[in-house]
Amino acid sequence: MTQERLSPSRWRSLAGLLLTAALLGLYALGGPAWALGFVALVPWLLTLGADQKPLTVVVNAALLCVAFTAAVFHWFGAAIGAYTGIGAVTGSVALLVLAPVLQPQFIAYALVRQWAGRRYGPLLRALAAASAWVACEWLVPKLLGDTLGHGLYPSAALRQVADLGGAAGLTFLLLLVNEALAVAIEQRRRGPRVWLRPIALSALIVVCMTGYGLARRAALQAPPSDEAATLRVAMVQASITDYERLRREMGAYAVVRHVLDTHYALSWSAIRDHQADVLLWSETVYPTTYGSPRSEDGAALDREIQGFVDAAGVPLVFGTYDLDGQGEYNAATFLEPGKGRLGSYRKTHPFPLTEYVPAWLDGRWLRGALPWTGGWRAGDGARVLPLRSADGREVNVVPLICLDDVHSDLAIDGARLGAQAILGMSNDSWFTAYPQGARLHLSVAAFRSIETRLPQVRVTTNGLSAIVDDTGEVLASTAMGDQAVLTAFVSARDPAPTLMVRWGDWVGRAGAAFLLVLVALAVWQAARRRAAAVPAPESAIELALLTPFWRALAGALRLCAGAGLLWLAWDMLWRSGVQVQSLKQLAWYAIAVLVPLAAAWAILRAHAAQARIEGATLVLEQRRQRIELPLASLAALRPWRLPLPQAGADLRLAEGPLWTRGLALRRPYSLQRLLAAAGASLRWEGRFAAAWAEWAQARADARRRRLDHPLLKFLLFPLLPALVAFRLHQVIAFGGPLGEYYSYGLGAYLTAALIWWASWSLGLMLFAAALRIAIETIVVPAVALRYSQAGALRDALEWLGRVTFYLGVPVWLALRLLSAG
Repeated sequence: MTQERLSPSRWRSLAGLLLTAALLGLYALGGPAWALGFVALVPWLLTLGADQKPLTVVVNAALLCVAFTAAVFHWFGAAIGAYTGIGAVTGSVALLVLAPVLQPQFIAYALVRQWAGRRYGPLLRALAAASAWVACEWLVPKLLGDTLGHGLYPSAALRQVADLGGAAGLTFLLLLVNEALAVAIEQRRRGPRVWLRPIALSALIVVCMTGYGLARRAALQAPPSDEAATLRVAMVQASITDYERLRREMGAYAVVRHVLDTHYALSWSAIRDHQADVLLWSETVYPTTYGSPRSEDGAALDREIQGFVDAAGVPLVFGTYDLDGQGEYNAATFLEPGKGRLGSYRKTHPFPLTEYVPAWLDGRWLRGALPWTGGWRAGDGARVLPLRSADGREVNVVPLICLDDVHSDLAIDGARLGAQAILGMSNDSWFTAYPQGARLHLSVAAFRSIETRLPQVRVTTNGLSAIVDDTGEVLASTAMGDQAVLTAFVSARDPAPTLMVRWGDWVGRAGAAFLLVLVALAVWQAARRRAAAVPAPESAIELALLTPFWRALAGALRLCAGAGLLWLAWDMLWRSGVQVQSLKQLAWYAIAVLVPLAAAWAILRAHAAQARIEGATLVLEQRRQRIELPLASLAALRPWRLPLPQAGADLRLAEGPLWTRGLALRRPYSLQRLLAAAGASLRWEGRFAAAWAEWAQARADARRRRLDHPLLKFLLFPLLPALVAFRLHQVIAFGGPLGEYYSYGLGAYLTAALIWWASWSLGLMLFAAALRIAIETIVVPAVALRYSQAGALRDALEWLGRVTFYLGVPVWLALRLLSAG
């Protein structure tokens, strides 16, 4: 019976999933189908119920990943199979198997959508899910740089919105419209007043996008008010592909000879027939190292290319290889007549597993399994170089080679460095039989012109070479497989300002930040619910019994550790710098901070006790001592105003004086509830006593036993950044991850690792102290003013502090390493 009821639902889910994949497949074809982007996800969204289990949601999304890849990227698997020689079928099967890894945004979107749907309304659910999509694509960049927003490229008006948030911004808006339409369908039985609201919201989004796009496009198409220097750039598309096959048939030198002679002939035609001021050849057109010849023949060819430039009298930009002490690079070299090489740009994003392999993955086994894999290194980022004509006209350009133009960062950096045009070079020869790939690459590259408002000239080996203006419009292009010369006019005119150039690729980061805020809000709401519940009294309480002497000693040790940490912070901020610079700092850290903390902890452990009620008696039991206090002899509780060595309280006896020992305990209210349950309702004694007790209780309640444990925070967790930084130091200073071990032995190697570990432990303790000060600065006034939700506020801030500590530090370190690289 149950199986029969579930089957129609599963069939509907499968039908919705396949319909979405089919609509996305049509959407990817371009042309008038761009409008499908606003409705394509609706059938799938209607299959995602809020009551589904997370595993069901993951399976549903993973199936859509496979169906989407089959509908949209079926050609890519065949292209991979043809390039690698494994065959179209094997390549396609491998692509489908890897689909959930290559398209993880569907899984992230579905999981976050379900999580948010259980806690918030449709609007926050839509915003959270869309944020998860763009954040996932930002954190895990796509191999081809594709995103849902690229499908709006055929719309001349809507694509202009990309100068605000890039293609990711378009994706975000498309997702919101799809969500609104799905909500309207789900609520169709609740009357027009209900379902018309999401329809109106979706219409408003589309209208605003269209209005902005039309206004922006009209402003950009207005005639320029100034006369800027203009160059004729001739793009030479020779359509010579499959160098490996030609090398086997003709020999290496003959291939290079054939390629150069063909380009010479087409270039002379460009100069003679098109009056070209600059010549542009495609990526890797000269398949050897220019300027660092490997043979006499290579040196002669280098001289020959420069001789051609001198004879032609026009500068040449061509794809070649570059070489230095670190390795070899895919590069673009700028040659000028009579002057030689002006400079080179090295490709920043080589294609993974074809042009390069990460060092941690490289090895004999991989090279044997993937014999086509190259060994190029990544370049060091954007570079702006000038194109200069013989009569002195000059235009600054930012070169982008192949996969570089699917990333926004390089074009944006180029615009910030003063580029006036984008110069694209690509070898799309492996798309010869699959023009869908070349069309996708061109449309993705065109978004770089929209985001930066830089015009673009883009040459490829065998198509599609193109001229792209600052609205993203392809003004002219060559066909696949044609041998042709395409001439573009490029002016030395500064681009119109855009939000993307000012903020960078910000949408993915904003989506991730929004999700963190939403998670913090959910934690805070859960804390409010826990705070509202009345906890049951505990049967026994862990504490420490301290005489005035031992309390003063343990408190002094904690103060000493705090003062030592404060001095280290002052020294690093005002004298030695924010990084550990000497062993003296680590010695001070050990002697003035760690040793006092360990001693104070040992005192508390030595005086540990357990409090419980037996009949009408409060029993305090230590290892070798048992103390019994009749409940009738107790009159009041007085919390410690100075929480040293930790929070605690004193017992006021009925006769008047305080009991001779203090109770060091993290949860004062737990003790009061324990006594109240036995019939002894003791009041809090002293000014602000209740507030101090609440402060200590809320801090203890917000503490998480594992995440807040000092051993995890300051001994185990520092290993993560310390090992990363230590390995990087070994590679830089000694040439390899075990360089110091090979040079100086195991003792020196382990000592260095220990120093890095201690340095990160110190840094993280200082960071944790700064977070603690920030949290208490907010919470203490709230407690003092008797804010009713002070406990919930603390819980939310504590979780925010944990996220900042455990996630913020690795993210900061990763960003530092990426920016340094």
